[in-house]
Amino acid sequence: MYYELTEQRIRRSAFHCVEDLEQAIEDYIANNNANPKPFVWTASADLILNKVKSFCERINQSGY
Repeated sequence: MYYELTEQRIRRSAFHCVEDLEQAIEDYIANNNANPKPFVWTASADLILNKVKSFCERINQSGY
């Protein structure tokens, strides 16, 4: 949903203040919840878990 929110609502608009941005986000969520569509995963669980594992290995070796 976050990608869709960004692509369909936030990047296509200009906001004059934080309140306008917040209202746009709330409106998008309300509309999305009124017309829900199931999320369909396009990646396998193994692919996702391997990416998480790789990320964890990288951050563990970062020295922080």
